[in-house]
Amino acid sequence: MSTDPPPFPGTLLGATIAAVRPRDVAAERAARERLDRMTKPPGSLGVLEDVAAQLAGTAGQCPAPLPTPAAVAVFAGDHGVHAQGVTPWPQEVTAQMVANLAAGGAVVNAFAAQLGADVVVVDVGVATPVGPAAGLLERNVRRGTADLALGPAMTLDEARRAVEVGIEVATSLADGHGCLVTGDMGITNTTASAALVCAFTGAAPAEATGRGTGVDDPTLARKVDVVTRAVARVPASPTSPAEALAALAEVGGLEHAALAGFVLGAAAARVPVLLDGVIAGSAALVAAALCPAALEHALAGHTSAEPGHALALRALGLRPLLGLDLRLGEGTGALLALPLVASAARALRDVATFDSAGVTEK
Repeated sequence: MSTDPPPFPGTLLGATIAAVRPRDVAAERAARERLDRMTKPPGSLGVLEDVAAQLAGTAGQCPAPLPTPAAVAVFAGDHGVHAQGVTPWPQEVTAQMVANLAAGGAVVNAFAAQLGADVVVVDVGVATPVGPAAGLLERNVRRGTADLALGPAMTLDEARRAVEVGIEVATSLADGHGCLVTGDMGITNTTASAALVCAFTGAAPAEATGRGTGVDDPTLARKVDVVTRAVARVPASPTSPAEALAALAEVGGLEHAALAGFVLGAAAARVPVLLDGVIAGSAALVAAALCPAALEHALAGHTSAEPGHALALRALGLRPLLGLDLRLGEGTGALLALPLVASAARALRDVATFDSAGVTEK
């Protein structure tokens, strides 16, 4: 048993880490036993049986409640590294897309409507004020990060405050929602994601850095160089919560910080969290370093076309439910996996056992 003092005393982050507990072993065992007694060959639902058991472990009961309705939190932020020419898209697109998301005009809004999920957009670090709008939470910590190619993207205090924004949003949404879904928006946020993946897994920048919105070869080379320079300032893969927060502040984004907090907040509330693409995957690496038990309550919705995403999921030990070569973000890939998660929970709850149905076993 660790004798280290609790991390971040006197803060919401510290209190949330202390509140996270592993999945309930007894509930998970009961789910496995019920799955084996259901009117089907044992193990025939494959990965969905693992999902069903995990949901029971998170809820602490078998069967687990259905993971509906779901809520998607789209955390938005800008990045000073935009000045390095790592994308052809202008930075103003972040604020414009935040307004579009809040107005219901983005892809994630369409997918959410199809599934009856709620969408909340959170300005945690957009460079220019978006203005009041229904469905928009203004929780801006700072107007975009500093340029991570030149120095720390955030101060430690800013990083912690952004993490706590995510915790607060998760805590509020956990009341009345059966599943929380990660979303993101931020021009150049794949650059920060690649840096986080390298910092937390030891991957080479050329291996973890992708084309994001579809950059050309010279821009990709510039992006790899930026990630290489940034990661060189992180001494080693973080092994403590304090080192994790320091690495996040050095090379991460405000939306990454909020997403890490979102994962922690969901875990503390015992609500499953469904992860989207590379932004969420890199943020989950931070969450896992801050509190390893938190990732026991997370599911990987899909694996994206960004190479760093598969590296992050492998390091986290998470198996993606879908592989559709998506690279949009916003929470779109995770939402597409939501029916699989809900189906796993419903099967565990509703399917008869051999005894109850009077079906003869082999």
